[in-house]
Amino acid sequence: MSLDPSRRGDFSADSPPADAHADRLGERLKFSGDNSFHRELRRRVDAEFKRSGTRQRDSAQMYLKTAVILATFALAYVALMFFAATWWQALPLALVLGAATAGIGFNIMHDGGHQAYSERRWINRLMAMTLDVVGGSSYIWQWKHARFHHTWVNVAGHDSDIDLGVLGRLSPQQQRRPWHRWQHIYLWVLYGVTAIRWHVYGDFRDMVTGTVGERPFTRPRGWDLAVFVVGKLAFLTLAFGLPLAFHSIGAVLLFYTMTAAVAGILLALVFQMAHVVEEAAFPVPREGGQLMDTPWAIHQLETTVDFARGNRVLGWLIGGLNFQVEHHLFPRISHVHYPLVARVVEDACREYGVTYREHRTFAAGIASHYRWLRQLGRPVAAAMIVPALTPALRG
Repeated sequence: MSLDPSRRGDFSADSPPADAHADRLGERLKFSGDNSFHRELRRRVDAEFKRSGTRQRDSAQMYLKTAVILATFALAYVALMFFAATWWQALPLALVLGAATAGIGFNIMHDGGHQAYSERRWINRLMAMTLDVVGGSSYIWQWKHARFHHTWVNVAGHDSDIDLGVLGRLSPQQQRRPWHRWQHIYLWVLYGVTAIRWHVYGDFRDMVTGTVGERPFTRPRGWDLAVFVVGKLAFLTLAFGLPLAFHSIGAVLLFYTMTAAVAGILLALVFQMAHVVEEAAFPVPREGGQLMDTPWAIHQLETTVDFARGNRVLGWLIGGLNFQVEHHLFPRISHVHYPLVARVVEDACREYGVTYREHRTFAAGIASHYRWLRQLGRPVAAAMIVPALTPALRG
């Protein structure tokens, strides 16, 4: 069985990945318990789409949204490149360009990469490749995010999205270092480097080492390698090559840094508020390290927190990722339908006695992330949060 994501589609189906992949990579961490809750959730969500006559993908709303975001990106780029004559003209354009870059990631490539954009595979692939144009690698993202993160959320050593190396401690299982005492202060600044690190180091490091975080992955070959190389060249041309033909190196570096910092902060915060907060669990495998104590769907609910679900403007801008619970349970449903899915999921959780985690506002999520960083940075290790489950769901 091939491990090439371009040949298999997205890893992040609405269930854990096939064990064949785990065997090939030496990964045997699995989930235990009764999956009846997950099956019932799937049944109810499918029934709701059928009742409403709504398609789970290929939404006209999503195609229009894509056009708006790409047009904003293009107009901001052209205006910044050719028409901004003063710093006070360039500054707002750089901020808009950074937000539009994040918007491409949150909305277009994210749905495409999860096979949630369209029923047509080539459209999903095309949408996912927008990440390559703005500096990332859609191929490596499939491994890092769609496979490792979505399967083993908040499991240290398996979820590379919570691995900041020595710079920060996001999980109770990670080693505390003296400087983490101030991570609740300095990490906010480092979040601005997220996109820059991605652009100039992260993907290249992963390609050279053949690992994403601590996990091995299959390096791209053939078409996937060509997309990686052409994508990097396209991004470097847009970010540096073309601007240097019209502007000084100082101006290019300054406004690249500003644009990338805006995108990086937005990307980092949306992830952190969904998983790296006080209410989210950081489970550990049973002794021996090969089995989790809960079914996969319950694991997603334990480790994921929604935020500001009632803020429609925020939801539009960040691709519905304030509905992170719904996204993790149903990553192949377009994000424009998450409010509909949320009603079904919340009702089922209430009926089954499963905790549904949510911050009512954006500010509440930020505050919880701040407190969690401060707690983990203290000399005394923070106690791990493990939500109580009903006996029926533990299996």
